[in-house]
Amino acid sequence: MVKAAGLSKVVPNGAGQLAILHEIDLAVMAGEAVAIVGASGSGKSTLLGLLAGLDTPSAGSVHLDGVDLFALDEDGRAALRAKLLGFVFQSFQLLPALNALENVMLPLELAGTAGAGQLATAMLERVGLGERLRHYPKHLSGGEQQRVALARAFVMQPKLLLADEPTGNLDPATGAGIIDLMFALNAAAGTTLVLVTHDDAIARRCQRQIRLHGGRIVT
Repeated sequence: MVKAAGLSKVVPNGAGQLAILHEIDLAVMAGEAVAIVGASGSGKSTLLGLLAGLDTPSAGSVHLDGVDLFALDEDGRAALRAKLLGFVFQSFQLLPALNALENVMLPLELAGTAGAGQLATAMLERVGLGERLRHYPKHLSGGEQQRVALARAFVMQPKLLLADEPTGNLDPATGAGIIDLMFALNAAAGTTLVLVTHDDAIARRCQRQIRLHGGRIVT
């Protein structure tokens, strides 16, 4: 499902250039759950952004479901993301002008999916927000907002889910509930999961861990 080869990212800084990632090679099989772990600044989020095509590498390649991601232009990468990927972010990334139902309906409507309202409602009910459909993000708790984000990610039935510190803005008890829900939804859908986290307890729930240190894979 995911294959990266020689993936590197170098950015300019005041002293010259800063190497964030160094020749990363990795492969994630369909249906696998993989955690990318490491200390802050190790390159975890940069790697996830490159795997999604949200950023471009200085060198190397990424193939998603057999497609060479960086052989596509930006429109092509966006179309591939819409077809294959679901995202869960630390900061939720909900649109504040849309209520919970509208946030979950949006990707369905953009894809021209029939019955978007019914599908979104069913997914929000599945994550325990059936009574919060018309509430806007500012009226939802952090845990509720992340549940909306999970519903939005899974409603498109993606082949690949990318999650970047999904509990980073939540208290431990709420975060544990979100992780339980995410893994339950992922198992039910058979989705491939790539999860960035600094929490080893969360990482151990995945089938495999990839540890970064200084922009390199060390385990």
